[in-house]
Amino acid sequence: MIGILGGMGTQAGLDFCTKLAKLNRGKTDQNYPLFILYNKSNIPSRKQNLKKYKKVLNSLVEGCSFLQRNNCSFISMPCNTAHYWYKDLKKKIKIPILNMPELVYLNAKKNCKKNSKIGLLATDTTIKTGIYSHYFNKRFKLILPNKKLQIKSVSRSIKLVKLGRTKEAERVIRPAVNYLIKMNCKKIVLGCTELPIAIFAYKSFKKAKISKIFMDPNLILAEASMKKVKKR
Repeated sequence: MIGILGGMGTQAGLDFCTKLAKLNRGKTDQNYPLFILYNKSNIPSRKQNLKKYKKVLNSLVEGCSFLQRNNCSFISMPCNTAHYWYKDLKKKIKIPILNMPELVYLNAKKNCKKNSKIGLLATDTTIKTGIYSHYFNKRFKLILPNKKLQIKSVSRSIKLVKLGRTKEAERVIRPAVNYLIKMNCKKIVLGCTELPIAIFAYKSFKKAKISKIFMDPNLILAEASMKKVKKR
């Protein structure tokens, strides 16, 4: 059974569950994966408590422990920024925790040539903590939006999704996407789980799944979760 630690934010966790379901579309009810979504929305803000490392870590451990006690065989955590605490969290939990940024990197490694330009759209905190650069700088040239676009396009779009204003969020993120395309990025990592909601909200799941430029960590995590389920 898949344990899902959600609530960071709530829509991102639900988006992950939706992708798990759609990956199994067309099957009988009994063939869908068993999973528990713990929408632990009271986890302290990752951005505001970055300096209070243990405060966030303890809350993440509490959430993962709940899933562990309820017989989940592994945990998926659909939040990019939360992976800043991944190493210490993994030490305190007995069952496996899938590593979203690493899975995205392995996907890029499989599909992109060495030294390719890879764009990253993410929160300031995800960028600051090097969650993606830790992996991608080994093989690729990671390209970020300029400071103005980060504030007015990326951060604002993420906030709009959290407010439920997805149509507006989709319009606001376009300048940052266009900038990365002009920078000749071969792929663009949607490194905040709110961003796929903004970009794909008005596209079919099929189009989102076969998109040539976007890398959706939530979808990659969902696919990896399904592979792990099938191995058991």
